[in-house]
Amino acid sequence: MTTDALVTTDAARTYAMDRAHVFHSWVAQDLITPLVITAAQGSYVWDGDGRRLLDLSSQLVNTNIGHQHPKVVAAIQEQAGRLCTVAPQHANDQRSEAARLIAELAPDGMEKVFFTNGGAEAIENAVRMARLHTGRVKVLAQYRSYHGGTSTAINLTGDPRRWANDYGSAGVVHFFGPFLYRSAFHATTEQEECERALEHLEHLIRFEGPDTIAAIVLESIPGTAGIMVPPPGYLRGVREICDRYGIIYIADEVMAGFGRTGAWFAFEHFDVVPDLITFAKGVNSGYVPLGGVVISEEIAATFGTRAYPGGLTYSGHPLACSAAVATIGAMHDEGIVENAARLGETVLGPGLRALAEKHPSIGEVRGLGVFWALDLVSDRETKEPVAPYGGTSPVMRELVAACLAGGVLPFTNYHRLHVVPPCTATPEELAEGLAVLDAALDVVDAAVSAG
Repeated sequence: MTTDALVTTDAARTYAMDRAHVFHSWVAQDLITPLVITAAQGSYVWDGDGRRLLDLSSQLVNTNIGHQHPKVVAAIQEQAGRLCTVAPQHANDQRSEAARLIAELAPDGMEKVFFTNGGAEAIENAVRMARLHTGRVKVLAQYRSYHGGTSTAINLTGDPRRWANDYGSAGVVHFFGPFLYRSAFHATTEQEECERALEHLEHLIRFEGPDTIAAIVLESIPGTAGIMVPPPGYLRGVREICDRYGIIYIADEVMAGFGRTGAWFAFEHFDVVPDLITFAKGVNSGYVPLGGVVISEEIAATFGTRAYPGGLTYSGHPLACSAAVATIGAMHDEGIVENAARLGETVLGPGLRALAEKHPSIGEVRGLGVFWALDLVSDRETKEPVAPYGGTSPVMRELVAACLAGGVLPFTNYHRLHVVPPCTATPEELAEGLAVLDAALDVVDAAVSAG
C-alpha cells in the first residue's frame, strides 16, 4: 500500500465537516482536534497527511485481528452481495454459525447466545436476564470499572464517566476490587489484597441484603480502568460468594475477550465459570458492530416458555455475524490467540518492565497478552499520579504528542499509558513501538523532574 494512495486531498474538508456536524462522545465539543484517519492495514493507520502510525490503541482496544484482515473483509463483501440484512425473528446461516462458534468457545453448559449491537447493550441485557431470573433488583459492580454508556451500563460503571449520568435509580451498588498497587485495604501482598477484597465484598452483600442482589458484574480484567490483573483466587472467591447467596456472576469480557489476554476469554486464566458472559469488540474486531451475551443453561431455561422482554432490530445482523464467523475462523487458523499470549510473554512483558527500570515516571507495569498498562507517577514513593483521577494534565498531553511525533497512535486514560496493540502484531512492530514509547517517556521523566 503506497502512501500516495492513502493521502486524500479532501482531508481538510473531512476535518471541517467533522467539526461542523459530528457530535463526539465523552468530550467537550469545542476543545477537540480529532485526527483524520484515511486508511488502515494490519497494525497501522494513516492520517490525512499520509503519516503512518503504529496503532498501539487497537482503536478502542477492539481491532484484535488488526485492520483490514482480508478474510474478514471478503466475508463481509460476500455477505453484502447475498443478503445485507434480515430481521432477528428469522433464522440466518451467519447468525446461527456465529452463535455456534461462540458457544463452542464458552464453558460447557453455555449454549445460547443473545446478540446485540455492542458491549453496552450486552451489559444491559445480561443485567435484565439476571434480574428476571432471580426476581431481585440490585446489581454490584467495582468502582474501577467501565461497562458502557447506556443507562444501566453507565450506572454500573465505576469511573468518573458515570458521575454526570448517575441518578441513583438503577439499583447499583459499587465496591472496591483488588488492586494492590493502590490498595484500598492497606494490603502488602497479593494474598492479603485478595482476602481483604473478598471480605469487603461479602460484608457489603450482607449489609445490602443478599436476597436483594441479582448479580455481580465484573470485568475479568478491568480494561479502561487500568488493566488490573486480579490476584490468584479472587475470581474463584467471587464465584463462591455468588453461589453462597444465589447471585448471578456476569463476566464482562467486552474488552478482555477474544484473544486480548492470550486466551479466548480472560476468565479462563482464573479457573472460573460465570453464569453470563458479555462480549463485543474482539468478536469481529469491530468491522461491523456486534456484541452479545452467552447464557448458562439454567438462565436460558427461565425463558423457555416465558417471553424474554428484550430485543433489537439489528440483533445478529448478518454482516456483523459474517464478520464474526470469519474472525473466529482466522483466529483459529492463524494461531492469533496464541500469538497474543506469546507477545505478552516474550515481547511486551519484558519490554515494558525494561522501560520501568529506565524511567522513574513508571510506577507499575501490569498486563497479560496484548493488554498492558503503565501507571505513570511523579513520585514512586508516594505513587502520586501524573494526572488526577478523572482528568488529564500537561504531562500526559506531552506524552501523546511525543508518541504521535514518533509514529505511534497511543491509548491513554488519566495517568496511564495503555499498550494494547492488535493480537496479530509482530515482534518487530512491537519493538518499533517500544522504542517510540521509550523516547516519549523521556519527555514525561523530564516534565516530572522539572516539577
